[in-house]
Amino acid sequence: MHCTWLGHSCVLLRGTKKVIIDPFVPESSVASMNPDIVAVTHGHHDHLGEVIALKKPVVAISEIARYLKGQGVPAEGMNIGGTITLDGVSFTMTPAVHSAGIDSAAGSLPGGAAAGYVIRMDGVSVYHAGDTALFSDMKLIGDLYHPDIAFLPIGGRYTMGTREAMMAANFIGAKTVIPIHYNTWDPIAADPVPFKIALERTTDLMVKILKPGESIEVSPSS
Repeated sequence: MHCTWLGHSCVLLRGTKKVIIDPFVPESSVASMNPDIVAVTHGHHDHLGEVIALKKPVVAISEIARYLKGQGVPAEGMNIGGTITLDGVSFTMTPAVHSAGIDSAAGSLPGGAAAGYVIRMDGVSVYHAGDTALFSDMKLIGDLYHPDIAFLPIGGRYTMGTREAMMAANFIGAKTVIPIHYNTWDPIAADPVPFKIALERTTDLMVKILKPGESIEVSPSS
């Protein structure tokens, strides 16, 4: 599987299918990626992004799925702890500690709860934490789902910062960690290099710092 960080929290997974998570890239568009499935972690504008314009099948928490269906988008609703499979791709919704209203033209609407995902495709397990604080049950995500790669926010202010993300990476245990949700705007400015140095110095985990548009190839764990 190829995993591409498109910027902010937007990640493209390319394997048997193309899955895009949180289709928002500032001052750009993800339409050319032509995903087969879109996964949305929560209803804030910088995560819903182009989901309505894409008109692709969406996986989201029930409240967001209902909202999107009302906008003419095919959406599959689920909830935290549940798993669904679409076109051979498995989505397990995990907790995230964050606010979750839907940013819409009509104002803020109830958006259920913020979430993350463990996505399994072609034998690879990917954990996208969504927007979240550190929480101790991240260890259960590692114990249950054994992700091969983890996408973790590090920007602080609205999510955990680098200090908390180091502990999150240890809880989860994915061999490869990709920092996301940082440097999009000044309030979430963060330097991923000290995070990489500290985590690699103290663990056997690898931090891969991607530039927007860069990819990493991930193989199933043996």
